Amino acid sequence: MAGQWMRGAAGTVLAVVVGVAAAGCSDGSGKGSGAASKAASAASSLASKGADVLASASAEAGRKLGEIKNGVNAKEDVKLGSPATDGDGRAAVKVTARNTADSAKSFAVQVNFTDPSGNLLDVVVVTVDNVAAGATGDATATSNRKLTGDVRAAVGRAVRH
Repeated sequence: MAGQWMRGAAGTVLAVVVGVAAAGCSDGSGKGSGAASKAASAASSLASKGADVLASASAEAGRKLGEIKNGVNAKEDVKLGSPATDGDGRAAVKVTARNTADSAKSFAVQVNFTDPSGNLLDVVVVTVDNVAAGATGDATATSNRKLTGDVRAAVGRAVRH
C-alpha cells in the first residue's frame, strides 16, 4: 500500500495579490485609497502566510525523507507520468520506481508540483512499498489541494530503503 505525507500551500496567493493590487490603484495623487491600501496590506499578509505554508510543506517533506535510515539516493530510478486533475480538482501523477537492488526495497519520493515557470505550488511525499528486486512499483502522488492551470510535476528527491 502506498502512503502519502502531504502539505500544501496557497498557490493562488500571487493571483490574489495581483488582483488586489490592481484594484488598489492610486488616484493620481501618489496615495491609494484607504480601502485599497488596507486590501493591499491584507493581500501582502496573505502572500506572506502562503509562502510560510509552502516553506513549511517543503521542510516537512525534507524531514520525512531525512527520517529514513540507511536510504540511498534513487532519484534516477524514479519516473513521473503526466499530471492530470482528479475528480476533486487535485493534481495527480503516477510515480514509478525501478528497484535496481538485489532485494526488495521501498521508496520515498518527494514530488514537487509547479507552474510552467517553475514556481512551487505544492509538495507531496509518496511511498512505493516493497518493490521486488529488478522490478518496478507504482504509486500516485496527489496534491494536497486543488491546483489550476498548467501544473507540472518533478521529482524533488527520492530515497530507496
